[in-house]
Amino acid sequence: MDLDHIYANLRSGADKLSQLSAGSKNTALNSVAKALKAHQESILKANELDVAQARSKGMKESLIDRLTLTEKRIDAIIDSIHVIINQTDPIGIIENGWTSPEGLRIKQIRVPIGVACIIYESRPNVTVDAFAIAYKSGNAILLRGSSSALESNKAIVKAIKDGLGKAGKDGICEAIELASSGERSEVDEILNAVGKIDVVLPRGGADLINMVVEKARIPVIETGSGICHLFVDESADLEKAVQITLNAKLQRPGVCNAIEVLLVHEAVQEKFLPMLAKAISGKAQLRCCEKTYPVLSKTEGLDIVHAGKDDFDTEFLDTILAVKSVSSVEEAIEHINAHNTKHSESILTKNINNASLFQKKVDAACVYVNASTRFTDGGVFGFGAELGISTQKFHIRGPMGLSALTTTKYLIDGEGHIR
Repeated sequence: MDLDHIYANLRSGADKLSQLSAGSKNTALNSVAKALKAHQESILKANELDVAQARSKGMKESLIDRLTLTEKRIDAIIDSIHVIINQTDPIGIIENGWTSPEGLRIKQIRVPIGVACIIYESRPNVTVDAFAIAYKSGNAILLRGSSSALESNKAIVKAIKDGLGKAGKDGICEAIELASSGERSEVDEILNAVGKIDVVLPRGGADLINMVVEKARIPVIETGSGICHLFVDESADLEKAVQITLNAKLQRPGVCNAIEVLLVHEAVQEKFLPMLAKAISGKAQLRCCEKTYPVLSKTEGLDIVHAGKDDFDTEFLDTILAVKSVSSVEEAIEHINAHNTKHSESILTKNINNASLFQKKVDAACVYVNASTRFTDGGVFGFGAELGISTQKFHIRGPMGLSALTTTKYLIDGEGHIR
């Protein structure tokens, strides 16, 4: 694959896209949404090939769930495009403006970054989400999905380009390209594309993210893996705590906002853990600390093991939950900050002071009180879609919507000023 040719196309696409109005970009996105529906049958057939190959290679079901497309999921993807269409275009927004003492009129405005690349694992919905966010915010984008979703991604990109082509002058086909060789060397080349790619976003597990961060010579917006925690405080509503735990772990265990660790205040563990055991039995394996194992072992038939030294530092992406007893909210906070990936953390409590302390001291992109971590999602936050969940602290943090692929520049107007 000639990546230099692709880079040149993308730069040309970014230049053209930067000149389009919000209305023109929305027209193109609407055309893409129609094309995705029109291509639905071919996309689903391509996805079936990917899923069959993944199963033949032994991919676990929680990850196959992320790979799988259905008519309902395609409809949801199309709906997310319409949400993005209805959002305010960030490009050209004046962030600040003033007149200097010398009489210079200075404005700080929002502009596209230019050419972005996203490197991601087996989630074909990301192909559409990333394109739609990039296009609306005036950026061209290079998509480098995993080989496990290659057929799905090819079919989706074909549909997107068809939609752009039918949008006439509003559709910039050079604004999207798929790196489709499947070779690891392709990723290495992309990560060294200084001056050709302006920013790269890795989206996937810890190994992928760490590889990109370590190898990239171009700017990286780091999306973190999700070692997320749920802390059941001593004042928590325990019945609600059971339901929130089940939701946060089991609704979709293969996604980054599912919890991997349950922390339980020692004052309620004797009451809460048997309640949880009854509800979760047959649905998940619990890996327990030395204080919680004796309590949970009383429940017959429960899949429990003693926690190993790495179990509180592992993103399982599976029906596995590490369980630990803590003596206070302070100990819970200390444990979380020592072991989390700065993604999403939650406390269940009726104590306002503990809730406030938790939200102030826990270092994460999203910190919840009395809610499941599963809500950390661009769609839920009202963004329509997301590029991922940024766990770093500069430029952007948390679910990344339209503003994530923008920066600012200053426009300065004078009248012959010299210094």
